[in-house]
Amino acid sequence: MKAMETTGKIDDRGMVCIDRPLAIVSHSHVRIIVLVPEDTDIDPDDDPTETVLEAIQQGFHEAITGQTLPLSQMWDGIDDN
Repeated sequence: MKAMETTGKIDDRGMVCIDRPLAIVSHSHVRIIVLVPEDTDIDPDDDPTETVLEAIQQGFHEAITGQTLPLSQMWDGIDDN
């Protein structure tokens, strides 16, 4: 048996809807294992996409407007405790 991994969602009827077509022969019989994240699976360090996009936009704005720090100064004081 060959294994493939993809992502998808469960719709309001409980049906699995995968995000993209699989590259397999149509009408093949398949075995499906569904992994559902639990509350304990959430990574507190995993920032939401919106937060990441806002940070990237702010970084571009700072770069375009000259609000930058020379690389030679970036590590100044990093070892000060």
